[in-house]
Amino acid sequence: MIRNFDQTDRRMLKFPAVHPCEAISPETLLNSLINLSQNICNYQPKLFSTQRKNARQTIRQIGLLLLFFEETRDLRLALTDSVVLCFSELHHAFQKVQFLLEDCTREGAKLWILIKCQVVSTQFRALIRAIATALDVLPLGLIDVGVEVKELVELAGKQARNAKVEVDPEDERALQQVFSVLDHFEKGIEPDSSFMKRVLDHLEIRNWNDCNKEIKFLEEQIDFQYSDCDEREAPFLSSLLGLMNYCRGVIFETWNHRSNKSDARHSIEALSCINAEDFRCPISLELMTDPVTVSTGQTYDRSSIQRWLKSGNMTCPKTGERMTSTELVPNTTLRKLIQQFCTDVGVCASSSGGQSRDIARTISPGSPAAAEEMKFLSRFLARRLVFGSSEQKTKAAYEIRFLAKSNIFNRSCLIEAGTILPLINLLSSSSEHHAQEIAISALLKLSKHTSGKKEIVESGGLKPILAVLQRGLSLEAKQMAAAIIFYLASVKPYRKLIGETPEVVPTLVELIKDGTTCGKKNGVVAIFGLLLHSGNHQRVISSGTIPLLMDIFSSSDNDELIADSLAVLAAIAESVDGTLAILQTSALSTIPRILRSSASRTAREYSVTVLLSLCKNGGSEAISILAKDHSLMSSLYLLLTDGSSYGSSKARALMKLLHKFHETSSSGRVASVVPCERPVHVW
Repeated sequence: MIRNFDQTDRRMLKFPAVHPCEAISPETLLNSLINLSQNICNYQPKLFSTQRKNARQTIRQIGLLLLFFEETRDLRLALTDSVVLCFSELHHAFQKVQFLLEDCTREGAKLWILIKCQVVSTQFRALIRAIATALDVLPLGLIDVGVEVKELVELAGKQARNAKVEVDPEDERALQQVFSVLDHFEKGIEPDSSFMKRVLDHLEIRNWNDCNKEIKFLEEQIDFQYSDCDEREAPFLSSLLGLMNYCRGVIFETWNHRSNKSDARHSIEALSCINAEDFRCPISLELMTDPVTVSTGQTYDRSSIQRWLKSGNMTCPKTGERMTSTELVPNTTLRKLIQQFCTDVGVCASSSGGQSRDIARTISPGSPAAAEEMKFLSRFLARRLVFGSSEQKTKAAYEIRFLAKSNIFNRSCLIEAGTILPLINLLSSSSEHHAQEIAISALLKLSKHTSGKKEIVESGGLKPILAVLQRGLSLEAKQMAAAIIFYLASVKPYRKLIGETPEVVPTLVELIKDGTTCGKKNGVVAIFGLLLHSGNHQRVISSGTIPLLMDIFSSSDNDELIADSLAVLAAIAESVDGTLAILQTSALSTIPRILRSSASRTAREYSVTVLLSLCKNGGSEAISILAKDHSLMSSLYLLLTDGSSYGSSKARALMKLLHKFHETSSSGRVASVVPCERPVHVW
């Protein structure tokens, strides 16, 4: 009868209260009223940072009525229809009161309740009036309870009718101070921190953790705004979020770094958090679904460049060079990256418009005040990284990691403020493992931004990052260093530079060999990024990568790790040297097994890609071995029906090769070696 609403079932200050059903018995209704009243009376005044007076008098009135309900139950009195109707109205009002008290005491909602103080006071007033109305029509004379209890009910009704429900003057003053601070920020003026300290004291936000709870709550409310397609309050919420970020970074010196271990475990973001801007077609500016490379070496979405060519244009849209050919070469490596990205973020490549809108949310600040708050905070953190004590520097890096985690605008502000070089210096000077983890994690978040990659390399960050990769003070730090290598390798000149550094590939191979699943995955995706430059292929092969990948296939049950390892193997197999090295292992028996048994469609599609390259570059010997595997065809047919267009095309191509081999074998002719396919490594 009393529905328990989860926080995801309703929004703040909304009342999904329900009336008792028509067939409910008076006894059940009364018991439900008693339970509701007890729950409301359990709220203590100390739980309320605002609305104390309004909450106190509401709870007091319901406490008086609780005694009445309990005596009515204990005396087992018969209730008339008119009494039941009044009790039903009180039940409805009490549910709303309980929801309102829940919101006023909700963790992290102190600032928002202050901002909504007028709305909350109005709701208290309406509910108290509803209680007074129900008591006015309650036929108390028909209920045979004691005189003292009836007097309590009359007192509760009188208090409800005469209650003066208004915004507390202290709340009003605190609210005006918040608006004054936001106004200063919006005008580009950094306000005196004493103003915000007074507000924080009033709201009893006393430490870093309290402030962080407010931030999480505001982020949640912003997400609700967008998910409900009602973004009217989103800009103001963004201003408040920026204000709380500023307070957490500037006002609270003492911080809690106990959670950095658990956060470090989530550092494996490589392929799942690639900046989608790297995957946009230069013509349509949308996420590419079928990337192809033209004769100038530039890559476009097939449909976009085809429309360009059909219009009679023979110049490259990006470079302006005249194209020597209209041939469009599929850029399979980039396509794999885009497909993996779309899989990881849970969208289809064909529906990338919604994802683009989500990304746009973080590219720009939510409001002018939020933009200025972030700029002031970024400059403060940059100064702390340079001039602060050891503890202050680590705390500043911790804040940067939080701020840059999921917001592109924040990253750009932090980079522009000059945080990368001091973070690199902190990385080099850290003698404690937790400080090194925080510094490398902050750099990892900033390395996702285009200018962040440039700043890291141009500031000499590659060498310290490689030092952490080789001799990091913790495994988590090494794993994050490998993830940074992946992001840096997404820039064409950098993947060449990184690959030419002798220690990089062997160190990544060691991480794959000895690391945890997270470490192995980061090492694998970093090597995948380096393979985008053809000059790194031989380095990867000669470092013993292929046998390690084969070990992963036989020893790991992690679908993502296996799929990523197959992606690396597919990139290696594009060259003849890579194919020959792979054929020296048990690949021709192991990979068909993965194709048959893997639950991951991505892994099965990469398996077919590897096998197809082995057949094309390995010739009849590789094909003859696969042709003896009678279960292979059924696996390929299955991929034709449930695979992506990319996987289906690869499966179809491999089936044609196998059919051709069987035809030539049955006719007694010697199968010729299939010509090698020229790999394209342009991104």
